[in-house]
Amino acid sequence: MRLNNRNKAGFYNFISTTILLIFVLGCGAFFMELFKFDFLGRGTTALLIIVPSIFGLIFYLRGRQIFEYDSDGEALNFKNRNVLFYEKPISDEFPKYKLISYEIIDVLLFRKLYINVSSRKNKVITLKYDVSYLSKKELKDLKFSLSKVIKENQEIKRAN
Repeated sequence: MRLNNRNKAGFYNFISTTILLIFVLGCGAFFMELFKFDFLGRGTTALLIIVPSIFGLIFYLRGRQIFEYDSDGEALNFKNRNVLFYEKPISDEFPKYKLISYEIIDVLLFRKLYINVSSRKNKVITLKYDVSYLSKKELKDLKFSLSKVIKENQEIKRAN
């Protein structure tokens, strides 16, 4: 199964650019209000910077926007990257039989996917991905596919 939200990259780029533009315009309006005009008053002038900063912080905290998953073949491929290039993209590929479990943490503003994978020395490695920007349907499909792989792994272990 293949899952990705690359087609939404333009929309996320537009949102990030709009937030940046509103922040810059808010800073300009703040300094114009502070030194030249006095329409808003001292208390409400700070909102010109605070409100766009909060939106930018929320956009940043939600994590990487583009998530790609591929379970076709004998390996699982995970890719997670930003629309803007301020963070290094995450890319992992491992055989299906190494998948032990997964967990999706859903907190108020963001969702994270934690994958537990066995290593060569029988240790468990936890891989983390941001899935905040996946739709409900995409998230449901991802859960179904990962559960299917785990179920197949458990059946193979029972058979041996």
